[in-house]
Amino acid sequence: MRQIVLDTETTGLDWRNGDRVIEIGCVELLNRNLTGRHYHVYINPERGIDAEAIAVHGITEDFLADKPTFSAIAAEFEDFIRDAELIIHNASFDVGFLNHELSRLGRGKLDSLCAGVIDTLKMAKEQNPGKKASLDALCDRHQIDNASRTLHGALLDAELLAEVYLAMTRGQESLIMVLEEPVPGSAEAGGVLVDRPPLKVLRASGEELAEHERVLQDIAKGTKGTCLWIAPEPEAAAA
Repeated sequence: MRQIVLDTETTGLDWRNGDRVIEIGCVELLNRNLTGRHYHVYINPERGIDAEAIAVHGITEDFLADKPTFSAIAAEFEDFIRDAELIIHNASFDVGFLNHELSRLGRGKLDSLCAGVIDTLKMAKEQNPGKKASLDALCDRHQIDNASRTLHGALLDAELLAEVYLAMTRGQESLIMVLEEPVPGSAEAGGVLVDRPPLKVLRASGEELAEHERVLQDIAKGTKGTCLWIAPEPEAAAA
């Protein structure tokens, strides 16, 4: 199972207003383990950057002036994410921007490249209704160190989100392990099947049965004869 945790930074909040992607950060998970492979690139948007956006991520037009355009990195980006399941926080934002960038070049959208998208924002709201679901809030909730996150950055945020996602789905990992582990002593586990000895049955003594009956009668008195563990008296046969 190959998954890519992905984050972007942009010139503004809405691609419909002409905003563009300026940074992409991705980290790879394989069978729920970080592989160490990542994809990270800064992109020249060929337009200005909103001051509000710079205050969030700190990326300026001067810094991006000598960086490649999206058309120059599109193929390598597609190669890195191809056939993987994407994990994104507030997926509609990043997917909208990336689909717009791909569409501008006449390339297929993400759903034609990838196996699906998991939105960790939606997942967090379902797991903890009414609680904060920002990436910082989730790091606090799952005790993940985000002290180095003074500004948003696509690669750092993708790395943090990977840790958050693994923490949020740890129960699923345990279930998978239980289902996949062979039964001890079975042929799959490399063992030899042996006959089990018969189970020893210990029956209650007369004194124990009498004490049990006394306890049931006390319960019946306390519940005015409605003790569920006492069988009702059989009705007398009709004359």
